[in-house]
Amino acid sequence: MKTMTIIMLLPLVAAGVCLAGAAAPSFQADTFKTDGGDLTITFIGHGTLMLTYNDKVIHVDPWSRLADYEKLPRADLILITHHHQDHLDTKAIETLRKPETALAFPEACKAQLGPGLVMKNGDTANLIGLKILATPAYNIVHKRENGAPFHPEGEGNGYVIQFGDKKAYVAGDTEVIPEMKTLTDIAIAFLPMNLPYTMTPEMTAEAARIIRPDILYPYHYGETDPGRLKELLADAPEIDVRIRDMK
Repeated sequence: MKTMTIIMLLPLVAAGVCLAGAAAPSFQADTFKTDGGDLTITFIGHGTLMLTYNDKVIHVDPWSRLADYEKLPRADLILITHHHQDHLDTKAIETLRKPETALAFPEACKAQLGPGLVMKNGDTANLIGLKILATPAYNIVHKRENGAPFHPEGEGNGYVIQFGDKKAYVAGDTEVIPEMKTLTDIAIAFLPMNLPYTMTPEMTAEAARIIRPDILYPYHYGETDPGRLKELLADAPEIDVRIRDMK
C-alpha cells in the first residue's frame, strides 16, 4: 500500500483555498501528499467534488443545489461525467467558468454545453498539465421499467486523473463493469453506491476488490448505508474505506 498523508479539514480556507471577500463555506476535505505537490479533495456532496493541486482548481459535476458557487474558487478545469441534471448543471458551470477554463464532457452533454472537449470512453487528454483518462460508466443490471439501463454504455464517463505519482479515479454513475479490470495503481477511488441507479454495497465492494485502491470513498450514496461497505471490506484492510458526507 502506498504511503500518503491524510488531513481532515473542515473550513475550506484551511485547505489553502483563498476566498477573498467571501465567507468560506464549510465542507469536509482531505489532503494527500504527491511527488508533485499537495492534492486537496473537497467533498461538496452527492457526486460533486472540488480538487485543488498546484494552485489549480478542478470541479467535478458541480451542482448548485449543494453549494453557492459564487463563494467557491472558479475553475481551471471542469469535468462532467454525464448529462443527468444532478451532474450537469449549466448554472454552476457558468458561475465557475473563466475564459481560460478547460471543460471536458461526454458527447451526450455537447448539446447543453457547447464548446469544450468531448471525451469518449478510452480517450486521454492533457488538460491544465494533468493527464486525464475518460473511462466507461454504465449499468448492466439496474434498468428502467422499459428495460433500458439507467446509464447506457457509451453515454457517460468516469475519469482517472494523474496528480504526480497518485492517480484518482472518479467513477461516475456506473456498476461493476469489465473495464474496471484495466485500472491499475489507483491511489484514490470514488465509487457510487445508490439504488436503483448505480451499485449496491455488495457491488461496490466487488468493484473495490477489482480496482484495489489505497483509499476508497463511497459517494453519491443517497439513502444507502455507507457503513455497510466498511463491513463488506473488513477483510481487505489494505483498502482504506473513508466515509465522507457524500449523500
